[in-house]
Amino acid sequence: MKPLALPKSSLLRKPREYKNVYKSGRRVRGNRLTIIHAPNGTEGNRLGISVHGVKRAVRRNRIKRIIREFFRLNRSFITPASDIVFAVRYGFTADSPAEIKQHIDRMFRAHKAGSAAGRC
Repeated sequence: MKPLALPKSSLLRKPREYKNVYKSGRRVRGNRLTIIHAPNGTEGNRLGISVHGVKRAVRRNRIKRIIREFFRLNRSFITPASDIVFAVRYGFTADSPAEIKQHIDRMFRAHKAGSAAGRC
């Protein structure tokens, strides 16, 4: 296997895996993108992608390719090892893995700031 490849074992593939993440995962919400993550007890993160409301298959598939590429390059952006679902809504615009990274960094900064403010 190539060192930068994204093997099938790094993907969520069954509906019950998605349901477990949706049921027990923590949510980080952003503008038209939500990341749901739940620890999985394995050695690495696994990715799931859910695209809602995007009618054109070409656009839907492009969003999924870009998210997979981001994940391939940044597999351990959430620790500990987790099952991660990217829930994308209509109107989400990101045309490169770098833009996805910027969205995610912004989301997690806002989430941490909101969490810290809620604890005071």
